[in-house]
Amino acid sequence: MSLKEKIKQDINLALKGGKATEVSVLRLVNAAVLNKEKEKRYKISKEKPGLSETELQEKSQLTEEEMLEVIAGEAKKRRESIVEFEKGGRNELSLKEKSELEILKKYLPEQMSEEDLKKLVAEAVEKVGAKNPQDIGKVMQELMPKVKGKADGNLVSKIVKESLAK
Repeated sequence: MSLKEKIKQDINLALKGGKATEVSVLRLVNAAVLNKEKEKRYKISKEKPGLSETELQEKSQLTEEEMLEVIAGEAKKRRESIVEFEKGGRNELSLKEKSELEILKKYLPEQMSEEDLKKLVAEAVEKVGAKNPQDIGKVMQELMPKVKGKADGNLVSKIVKESLAK
């Protein structure tokens, strides 16, 4: 079962179970997926104008990796909102965003621990020969494909900066 099908199935289960928050979050994810598919379809139609409607429909379906990117984007929005709501003293909204984030986490790959990230950062620093903070771009370029979807980019960036500052 694809991730898209799983989300649709979970929307139905949440509806039957009366889980309003889960229904809301999954519908937002579904809408984000549909928007991404429309975007992809538009690009394909401009690049290859001769495609039939069926071919265009098939080619515009998101891959599992693209689905994960959409979900990770939604999770990132929640994380940013949590930080802002906590800064503003809006704990009830922060709690709401946290519960939505927990729902989204079910669809994302297991996140890497900070220790594992530090090991990967050390390997990347050694591989590219980074010596100072100006080399952060090289390290990030080496590192991000390995941790994509498995770690928060802000955390990765923070660890790289700390390791290059030493």
